[in-house]
Amino acid sequence: MYEVKQLADHLVKEIDGDIRRIEETLGEKSAKSYEEYVEKCGVITGLLTARRLIKDLTKNMESHDD
Repeated sequence: MYEVKQLADHLVKEIDGDIRRIEETLGEKSAKSYEEYVEKCGVITGLLTARRLIKDLTKNMESHDD
């Protein structure tokens, strides 16, 4: 189980980094169009969903180990 937890933590850390980078580029007004802005927001939404699913999965796995 520990290896799964390490992998999940690593994935969440990578996802958080990706979100932070996209947010920084949006903060710098790098989107050249509204469509590009919406696309980047969609990517953030997808990454947040993936992060939540990973956290939920590891939480469920931990509770089944107890």
